[in-house]
Amino acid sequence: MIYSNSCTHKPCVRRRTRPATPALAVGGTLLALLVVIVLGAPFLTALLGIDAGAIDLFQRLTPPGDGHPLGTDELGRDLLARLLTAGRVSLAVGLLGAVAAGAIGTVIGLVAGHAGGRVDGFLMRLTDVVIALPLLPLLVVFAALDWGKLGLNILMGGELASLWRLLLIVALFGWTTMARLVRAATLSQQAQPFVKAAEALGASPTRILWRHLLPGVSTPVLVAMALTVGQVILAESVLSFLGLGIQPPLASWGGMLTQAQELIYEAPRLAILPGGLIFLTVLACNLLADGLAYAFDPLRPER
Repeated sequence: MIYSNSCTHKPCVRRRTRPATPALAVGGTLLALLVVIVLGAPFLTALLGIDAGAIDLFQRLTPPGDGHPLGTDELGRDLLARLLTAGRVSLAVGLLGAVAAGAIGTVIGLVAGHAGGRVDGFLMRLTDVVIALPLLPLLVVFAALDWGKLGLNILMGGELASLWRLLLIVALFGWTTMARLVRAATLSQQAQPFVKAAEALGASPTRILWRHLLPGVSTPVLVAMALTVGQVILAESVLSFLGLGIQPPLASWGGMLTQAQELIYEAPRLAILPGGLIFLTVLACNLLADGLAYAFDPLRPER
């Protein structure tokens, strides 16, 4: 056991943490490795002398060999470069979507748990309404909207339109679980002596929320956000399968997997490689979430 007992102006709170578990180490290392590799894609492709967007129909579906370590796709583009470039988009969607949904859910959960009364009732009923909505049909409708006709072409136009649209959908409908977790944790934290002391000393509600309650609910927030990254990447893959995900010229692992379904027998690597990377990313996120939950949960038994 490792105990941390750092004192500030408020009463000291003894918090128990555990050493890193294999799940935390494996999940964190795997996710960090994937992020580093895709961020280094421009340097790696420049070093190998390949271009992710270069089309050569005379080299379509060539097997792995010199000049193309993983072969080429149906348009003669280098598969390795495409995977690395698509990985930047998929991980960006997952990470940014998790942060956006987590921020909204954290604010709603903190306010609901601390304010109580009618504010809590209104925010939780709003959460219930969003949860009750049929998610997949809503995702399809919002993904298919023509934002130009709604006067939002400035914000949603350009090559990144499909990316921003997907992030907006995740932020609007992906915060409910986070809000409920944070509200429950906030209600538990409010019974702690240091929160009562801060209220007795006349601390403002804003200070109590961000200085005293937010650190105490950080564990469920981190765990839920780690799980959300994988869920968002899977959601993008589902929308891409329906033709409503990330649109060309951007590429994503889900989009590559969808495009490869007609070539599954002719060139199975076109589906296996992006599908395997999606699987590894989701697995890493789940292991990371499990490791974080174990490391910071004092009620779990020792392994």
